[in-house]
Amino acid sequence: MPSVGIATSVEQVNSITPENGQAFEQRLQLLIDAVTDYGIFVLDPEGHISSWNSGAQRLKGYSREEILGHHFSVFYPPEAVAAGWPQEELRRAAALGRFEDEGWRLRKDGTRFWANVVITALREPDGTLAGYAKITRDLTERRRHEEELRQSEQRLRLLVESVRDYAIFMLDPEGFVRSWNGGAQAIKGYTADEVIGRHYRMFYTPEEAAMGKPERKLALARDQGRVEDEGWRVRKDGTLFWANVIVTAMRDSEGRLLGYAKVTRDMTERRRLEELESSSRRMNEFLAMLAHELRNPLAPIRNAVTIMQLESIASPALRNVRDVIDRQLTQITRLVDDLLDVGRLTTGKIKLRKELLRLSDVVMRSVETARPVIEARRHRLELDMPSASVYVQGDSVRLSQVLQNLLVNAAKYTPDGGLIRLALAEGDGFATVTISDNGRGIEPSQLDRIFELFMQAETGSGGESGLGIGLTLARSLVELHGGSLEASSSGPGQGSTFTVRLASAAAEEAETSRQREDEVSGLKVLVVDDNRDSADSATDILRLLGNDAECAYTGAAALETAERMKPDVIMLDLAMPGMDGFETRRRLLALPGVENAFMIAMTGYGNEDDRRRTRTSGFDAHLTKPVELDALISLLNEARTKPEHA
Repeated sequence: MPSVGIATSVEQVNSITPENGQAFEQRLQLLIDAVTDYGIFVLDPEGHISSWNSGAQRLKGYSREEILGHHFSVFYPPEAVAAGWPQEELRRAAALGRFEDEGWRLRKDGTRFWANVVITALREPDGTLAGYAKITRDLTERRRHEEELRQSEQRLRLLVESVRDYAIFMLDPEGFVRSWNGGAQAIKGYTADEVIGRHYRMFYTPEEAAMGKPERKLALARDQGRVEDEGWRVRKDGTLFWANVIVTAMRDSEGRLLGYAKVTRDMTERRRLEELESSSRRMNEFLAMLAHELRNPLAPIRNAVTIMQLESIASPALRNVRDVIDRQLTQITRLVDDLLDVGRLTTGKIKLRKELLRLSDVVMRSVETARPVIEARRHRLELDMPSASVYVQGDSVRLSQVLQNLLVNAAKYTPDGGLIRLALAEGDGFATVTISDNGRGIEPSQLDRIFELFMQAETGSGGESGLGIGLTLARSLVELHGGSLEASSSGPGQGSTFTVRLASAAAEEAETSRQREDEVSGLKVLVVDDNRDSADSATDILRLLGNDAECAYTGAAALETAERMKPDVIMLDLAMPGMDGFETRRRLLALPGVENAFMIAMTGYGNEDDRRRTRTSGFDAHLTKPVELDALISLLNEARTKPEHA
């Protein structure tokens, strides 16, 4: 350091000889006066100032005339003077020959600066102490930078220590733990004393550690600078957690490897949610495929029942069997639809088609659908309907589904010969539909739980079984309408009441209704389906309704038949092998005389995405298997009113 060089030059005073002393002293004084970055001055043996250079004046603020003869303790803070530190410095310099120190010193104006001080004892040739040479340097700026660095390091350390969601720690180049933050302790369970100095392979499963995965990760980080990984890691108690890990190599300015920074985050909960989402997606895909596969055989069964309903059957026993099949088929179809709707609800895929509805129409439609189940149990159904029309904004199909579920539920959980009462009312801006029964009732503790998915209230032995999705679906659909569905019961054996509450709507200027035509005969209809039973039975129904109907079992056969037949309506299955329904439709429309045919997509897939796909593909309508007679008649009427056929 320069101070050492200057101090060494000053020490050379001790070797001055009488012959060269005067010349050397002159040169030394010139040198000392020229130095401005250092305060250089001489003390007598008692510590009084006997010389003063320009650097000392600039540094401390005193002129030569002001300071000569004063004791050098004037440069020390009061606390240092009170502690006797100036005298101690001289004592050590006299004893050791040289003493160096850093500390706070005072300027003339009272301000403090951080000084590096070197005091050298000056001795006569015979060893007698002649005084001291004192060199002072202002290191305030360096100390400020050091203090800022220290505070920055402290803040960084406190920041790292305060992090609890991440394990942040350092490894040496061999992979041994050298630091440990609070987050590491929270996630992994080890205290710093337990883990520092141990190899980080301890956090890996035994299988991965045996395969050398920890070492490979360090090698990758060393070669690439950074490596990220996810996998199972082991806590102190032996439990596993799913971790996201980032290892970063740390190097000095010359590129030498100093070690690794390792950041670990516990991602177990996120992985669980991802697995749940994936499982839910797979379940919905499975349910959609299951519904499609179920609807394919249900379609010809429904068609067969419809044929039996359209034909006159003399035998009461056969009519009864037909009606049993009809009721049970309706129940199976409803269960399939409910299963699919629950999957759509969980993924937010149910979209309502709201319009102004007369709620009494929805009620009566639901009653007619549920009536076979009610009559089969010999229940008495009482309806309490207001004289004035009650209107709501809602989806007719979904609200009917809600009321059907509640009516069927009441029929199932009421002993044969019971009473079911449905009341429609309006007041205070709300429309309410109340369905009550005198059946088994519900435990008060179960009133909220019965709306949970796959949950059923306890009914004791002999109770009705089911999937436990009807009430969940009903409440969810009502809430999508902005309404509420509540249950009440006085307890087992006291019956139960379900109340649907919806915001009422004002009727528009005049209610218009489109009258359905009863005449649906005279159309040329082509049915295309690779399921022969489904195609044949649908064709039979169309013929019984008075239409000229034919069927084809492949896309190629459909093209041949359509070219000859020139159909008005084509009912087209989508999932056919070879040429599917979309390609068949495209080729059919290219045939002369078929380009204006009313195209109906007929499929076991019936969710909103499927309907949107058929609409965007150009189909005029979408029928979900099994096809209900009313829906078929409605579409035939729609086809008749299409401009090309009107």
